[in-house]
Amino acid sequence: MNLHPATIVILSAAASYIIGATPFGMIISRLKGVDLRKSGSGNIGATNVGRVLGRRWGYLCFLLDLAKGLAPVVAAGMISDFAGMSFLLKQFVWLAAGLGAILGHVFTFWLAFRGGKGVATALGVVLGVFPYLTLPGLAAFGIWIAVTLITRYVSVGSIAAALAFAPLFVVMNYRTIGELAPLATFAGLMILLILARHLTNMRRLLAGVENKIGSKAGR
Repeated sequence: MNLHPATIVILSAAASYIIGATPFGMIISRLKGVDLRKSGSGNIGATNVGRVLGRRWGYLCFLLDLAKGLAPVVAAGMISDFAGMSFLLKQFVWLAAGLGAILGHVFTFWLAFRGGKGVATALGVVLGVFPYLTLPGLAAFGIWIAVTLITRYVSVGSIAAALAFAPLFVVMNYRTIGELAPLATFAGLMILLILARHLTNMRRLLAGVENKIGSKAGR
């Protein structure tokens, strides 16, 4: 049965939201007998999991949160190819799947629409849109690692990576940038969402009370 492209876009967004809404941080912490919302910073992301439960659990949460962004986008691309969609329409399917996964993580219906910051899931999304978002995404991830190690603030690394992503996207896709308007729009929306989710961290940084890596209090 052939589906209309708009139907594929809507179904991709809905399915990706459900996948993205899986609160792996909460699941891991519950299995360890901890309510993550009442521990550390109260955030359900990998940073707080690592601080409360230990690094290996934080790494596991990071990989799972990344996977729930990567898998839906890869699947959406394969479905688009199978349906014989044009490259322009394929971008909209990618966009729908990517935004759905990120919004699911940030506003999970399992937790009264309160979730994580979206960085790991966003990284998974950009890695899945090969090569247009993958290459700038890997470069931004490198910036995240470097800035986080230098400053020992995960939030500063996340903000720096988000701000660097758009220029990296333009530079690495300059030859075909005119054909990538939907992906460029997606990149901009993703950056704004991540920055908005870090407003509290920005306030704490300005006040000098943001937690560094290794501190007991959660982010």
